[in-house]
Amino acid sequence: MQHFVMAIDQGTTSTRAILFDRAGTIHASAQKEHRQIYPRAGWVEHDSLEIWRLTREVVGLALARGNVTPSDIAAVGITNQRETTVVWDRHTGEPIHNAIVWQDTRTQAICDVLAREGGVDRFRATTGLPLATYFAAPKIRWILDNVAGAQQAAESGELLAGTIDTWLLWNLTGGASGGVHLTDVTNASRTLLLDLHTLDWDETIAAEFNIPLKMLPRVSPSSSEFGFGRRGGLLPDVPFTGVLGDQHAATVGQTCFYSGAAKNTYGTGNFLLVNTGTVPKESSHGLITTVAFQFGDAPAQYALEGSIAVTGSLVQWMRDNLGLIDEAREIEALAARVPDSGGAYFVPAFSGLFAPYWRPDARGTLTGLTGFINKHHIARAVLEATAFQTRDVLEAVREDTGLTFNELRVDGGMVENSLLMQFQADILGIDVVRPKVTETTALGAAYAAGVQVGFWANLSDVVQNWHEGQRWEAAMDAQERAQRYAMWKKAVEKSMNWIARTDPK
Repeated sequence: MQHFVMAIDQGTTSTRAILFDRAGTIHASAQKEHRQIYPRAGWVEHDSLEIWRLTREVVGLALARGNVTPSDIAAVGITNQRETTVVWDRHTGEPIHNAIVWQDTRTQAICDVLAREGGVDRFRATTGLPLATYFAAPKIRWILDNVAGAQQAAESGELLAGTIDTWLLWNLTGGASGGVHLTDVTNASRTLLLDLHTLDWDETIAAEFNIPLKMLPRVSPSSSEFGFGRRGGLLPDVPFTGVLGDQHAATVGQTCFYSGAAKNTYGTGNFLLVNTGTVPKESSHGLITTVAFQFGDAPAQYALEGSIAVTGSLVQWMRDNLGLIDEAREIEALAARVPDSGGAYFVPAFSGLFAPYWRPDARGTLTGLTGFINKHHIARAVLEATAFQTRDVLEAVREDTGLTFNELRVDGGMVENSLLMQFQADILGIDVVRPKVTETTALGAAYAAGVQVGFWANLSDVVQNWHEGQRWEAAMDAQERAQRYAMWKKAVEKSMNWIARTDPK
């Protein structure tokens, strides 16, 4: 009898493999960080071969630590950093360029050219997305433009493209010797190429980007039969039956299966998703429309999403660039030395502002400084920036949907920071709730894989596994909450119009 489902969680900074049992608890895990490559300002890359190597390593470590063999595993689910894009040779398996990461802004000129006709919302009615550097299609276009011979090779069928889920799935199922070239609806919905209504690639939009359709993977439901681990590999003949972009996986892991359910993930960036049911809903307040998940033949569920570029990575910046802390977890103690930020506000628009502003001309600002401010106040302002940005996107959700929220389910690495979670509740004026199992991204991928093979009978079975871990209740006075948020909005305005936007030549 098979006792576990494995989740491979390939994130922006690290790769993990986690074994879950039927109760949704962790049996064993392994994690390894990969390099962040910054060739120039605004450019962010990953070595996709390094990611593939580390994936193999963490899978092996998790199996060893859990004293588990592949025959004990019912299925494998993959979840991944979204939008990060790889283009590789189908015969050799060699990438033709480093992976271009979701945070990268080098493709702004490509987006500007396409926006000349129809503006940044030119493809929104079809894809749910604005024209922005965030998404995968401009990244594919940049690689084809900047690697010698790439366009011709793509047109002749020599090249494959995909987000990280596709890259890993192709390698895990055989690579150049028969690996499957597939993605799921959630990752596909982050490319600027998927028709949200047909759940297939839009030929017209692909032609506008001059991206040959033969490069792109086939699109499948999030919970479906993707393929089997290659013989001779670490997971021989084990079925891969779940694939979800990381934020969609967290939505599943938080069991947000009904319209109006919301979760917020605190990672490298922050991502708030609100389930809107089986019909895509267009936003008029700076959110994006995305596929939330799709289980087998059931209708796809959609979501509105508020994507924030810099939250946890701001803490890493404090550690790596300023040296104010040695480890990320130290920021809570540093910030706790003062009762508030002393009037300082940190807007971390390092690569522009994402939702709900979508302002690539913005840059990071630290405002409200006086001689009174010290490193403790700055640490506090860093944490508060995450909470303020979350309120920005939750306010946009309220405007778009008319929904009211009594609580917000939270997950991700930063939810271990109680000071941040209390301030989050205070600035939202609602309860913030953390589940017992906080690895909801990996858990969601495991659920998608496990439900497909009957390891969990259905979604109701999955819901029974969710249990509250900790709750923070709002304690801030309403007047102070309003005043603090007004000052934050003022700081955001100061960050805008920093970079002059000129028409590309």
